[in-house]
Amino acid sequence: MEEKKTQVLLGDEAVALGSVHAGITAAYAYPGTPSTEIVEFLIAHYKRHGAPRAAWAANEKTALEAGLGVSFVGRRALVAMKHVGLNVAADPFMNSAVVRLKGGLVLAVADDPGMHSSQNEQDTRYFADFAHTICLEPADPQEIYDMTLAAYEISERFNLPVVLRLVTRLAHSRAVVRLATPQPEPPLSGAGDPREWVLLPLHARQQWKRVLGQAPDVDSWSNQCDFNTLTLASPRLGVITAGNARNYYLENASELDEAPSHLHVGAYPMPVEKIRALAAHVDEILVCEDGYPFIERALKGVLPQREVCITGRLSGALPRDGELSSDLLRVALGLEILGDASLNILDQTPGRPPQLCKGCPHIDTFAALAQARAAFPQSVVTADIGCSTLGALPPYHAIESCVCMGASVGMAKGAAEAGLRPAVGLIGDSTFCHSGITALLDVVADQTPMTLIIVDNETTAMTGGQPTIVPYGKLERLVLGTGIDPEHCRVVKTHPRSQAALAKVLESEMAYDGPSVVIAVRECIETAKKKPKAKK
Repeated sequence: MEEKKTQVLLGDEAVALGSVHAGITAAYAYPGTPSTEIVEFLIAHYKRHGAPRAAWAANEKTALEAGLGVSFVGRRALVAMKHVGLNVAADPFMNSAVVRLKGGLVLAVADDPGMHSSQNEQDTRYFADFAHTICLEPADPQEIYDMTLAAYEISERFNLPVVLRLVTRLAHSRAVVRLATPQPEPPLSGAGDPREWVLLPLHARQQWKRVLGQAPDVDSWSNQCDFNTLTLASPRLGVITAGNARNYYLENASELDEAPSHLHVGAYPMPVEKIRALAAHVDEILVCEDGYPFIERALKGVLPQREVCITGRLSGALPRDGELSSDLLRVALGLEILGDASLNILDQTPGRPPQLCKGCPHIDTFAALAQARAAFPQSVVTADIGCSTLGALPPYHAIESCVCMGASVGMAKGAAEAGLRPAVGLIGDSTFCHSGITALLDVVADQTPMTLIIVDNETTAMTGGQPTIVPYGKLERLVLGTGIDPEHCRVVKTHPRSQAALAKVLESEMAYDGPSVVIAVRECIETAKKKPKAKK
């Protein structure tokens, strides 16, 4: 028997290589920690080998729509994003479960319990359940790779998108992974029956009946698949783990006086038959899951009406927020904490918020903005996701809000129309292309008196320096295409020596009674360092 090859892989890289070995044709994403490395790996692979196609998209919605196009013609596609990115892609995602997919379509979505680099702890399992589709939740890099390979086959078996749910700790963990034999790329096919893809109400109703009609088959698959395992042991305590939580449980299980019964859930819909078998065998169930109390909350509707105590995040046995950890599980299992370890992972490290790099062009923009605001008794600056968010920190104190991708433009519009002048939105070049441009169209249509500052540093800096979708220096043409008055679309170089000039431009535009855009341009200091120096 031939020994399988192995490779040390990051969790994100295991998704990427698993997709390559599954024979995908293309992969699309918008960068977002902790999912960025998936398509970074694939882009590097594409440059070396010429296939599969891998590219950054303007946003998660356009990425998923491209993936749908690949599936539409019979081939396999991967789409990657972080959890809040799925909000942006929600429209095509919900409908991708209604059309009859042809080629396998996998969404690798990385959640961020503990909010290491995100604005919420959103749990993607709810989205998968909402869409009536299948979700796989791996526990280690090997399982990430194996589940990725399986996900394409499952997608094609049920003609549904499959969500591969990762969490930060898992996406960025590294391990030796046994590799499978790569599969060939599936053949190209035609468009097929339009009734399966043209979601007119008449067609959509029939497709929805198909999805609901195969639900028993999907449930049966979940109860039988190898990703959901049940071991009956002690009748006193049953432990349900999901994904990464299995690792923390296994770290502690050997110290218990009596081995609990154990159900591990790695695939959804939840294996109802196995859950009921566990509940019939034990007096108490402890649910260990990273993210929301998704399983724990659902158990009341799954279990028969008998006395069984269910504990977990919802009951208070485990905290409602933050990452799960081995120490937290020790307490829930009745074991003592080792040493003086804190129960909260984030409490164990000193607070070190991210900071702008020394020489960052945003620093000059913030300084110029402060000078311009001094001319007005009242003003507001709404900002956006990315390095510009750091303008809220000292010593800058330059912005007052950051809610989600693109919100700076719409919020400044609303503030201005509510009567607060001047209202300023501040957004990065990549974020503007992602979801700011549509809000600017609203601003122009209503001729809202507000100023938008686009800090163009030639890259998606916060996630590691990926290229932006619009080449450097061409943003002005895009902005002018929205209908902004060319006299009030100003492009200014940012530099410590030109702060006063930028401040003067900002003050002038903030005083203008109409929509204006100021594009502050200078390359990110970190990406500039990585470029080869020109020979003298």
